Order: sequence, then C-alpha cells, then structure tokens
Amino acid sequence: MRLPIVAALLFAALAAPVTGEAQTSPFEFELETGPLWQSRNDVEVPNDGTASRFSLDEALAGGPFWVGRVYLTWHRSESQSLRLLYAPLTLSGEGTVSGAVDFAGERFQPGVPFQGRYRFNSYRATYRWRVAGAEKGSFWLGFTAKVRDAAIELVQGTTNGRSDDLGFVPLLHVAVERRFGPVSALVDVDALAGGPGRAIDASIEVEYEFDDRFALQAGYRTVEGGADVDSVYNFAWLNYGAVSVVWRP
Repeated sequence: MRLPIVAALLFAALAAPVTGEAQTSPFEFELETGPLWQSRNDVEVPNDGTASRFSLDEALAGGPFWVGRVYLTWHRSESQSLRLLYAPLTLSGEGTVSGAVDFAGERFQPGVPFQGRYRFNSYRATYRWRVAGAEKGSFWLGFTAKVRDAAIELVQGTTNGRSDDLGFVPLLHVAVERRFGPVSALVDVDALAGGPGRAIDASIEVEYEFDDRFALQAGYRTVEGGADVDSVYNFAWLNYGAVSVVWRP
C-alpha cells in the first residue's frame, strides 16, 4: 500500500459522517516508559556478501535500556478513533567482537572496544473502527501508516561505519479490550509480514481506571521484525516492561 493511498483512505475516514454518541473525553494522552532488553539484533551492511553478519545485541555491553513512547488519540465517536504515536528508540554502548567485522565499507578489529549505536524511531498514525463492542469489552480493526527512521553506527578510533534507513511501512491494526469494573485487559497489535521483511509491535497490558480522567497501565510489549534487502540485513527482537499513565481531559 502506497503512502498516497493511505492518505486518501485516512482523509475519507475523517470526512465520513460521525455516528454514535458523543464522547465525554474525545482526546486521550498516554505516556509509556519502561526497561527494554534485546533478544536479537542481527546486522549485515551491505547485504551482498561483502560484509560480515554479526549480533549487535551480543557486541553491545550493558542493558537494560530505558525507553519511552507517547500516544495521542482522538475519539471521533464510540466506533472510530485516530491515534498518533511517537516512539523514539536509541540503544548505545561499548562492545567488542571476537573476529574482524566488515560493516558499511569499514573493517572493525577484534578485541578492540568500539562504540555502537542502534536507532529505530517510529512515527505512526492509526485509524481504527470498533467492529464489535459491549459493556464489558471491545474489538477494533484498522490500519496504521508507519514511518521508520533507522540508523546503525559503529565507531572504533578513527573508523566510522554508518547505515541510515528512512522508509514507509503500512501495517494492520487489531486491538481487544475486556473490562472487569475499573480493571481492563488490553491487547494491542500493529503488524504485517511479507516480501523482504516484517514488522510486529504487540502489547498485553492491564489497566486500572482511577476515574473518568486518569488510568494506569502495566504489562509487556514486544517489537520484532526487520528487512532483508540488498542494502541491509537487520532483524531485531526487543522486549519491554511497559508502564503507562493515561490522561483523558
């Protein structure tokens, strides 16, 4: 799905007549933070047989890494909502490799410390519809337009290798909510697989509503995926312990 098509669908959805009852809190802000661990982060740049494939998660000492993200949601009605996400992510540290590594046209020597940096910033817009809802729960379907701003950089003395990637990824969105009084179980997924890569961002959380305006969420998030193209091979699996504060003005 191309960006103009996504933009046209989003415009059509926003221009559609609003149905359902008016929301008492049409806007919702969510701030999420927590520790992140790398389970996998395999890299080869370029991906044409001239470079080395190595595990960046093993080479970078340290962790867990503290990360965060911000959501802004506009509830147009009880059955439609638009959600914006800003999720910056930068992992950095010092490490070594056991053998020589060829990366981005540079050679990095074994046993010599290097500085590594992995950036994967995500900007998303999700439009979704509630296809099933009741007093105790809801089921949502939608689509997500994602822009990724990624970079991998290794520095060893005067040797500097860097790979940048800026691209658009269309994703499918699914969410499920089950309420038990002030407590809710939440599942939220943005994902798509096929072609040269895949992207999965999924969370399972528990929410406690203090009142109509404030809520606290806690749970687990996993982000997995990557690309296998001529310019880069990179697949990562990241695991989060997530805690969120939700405000509905």
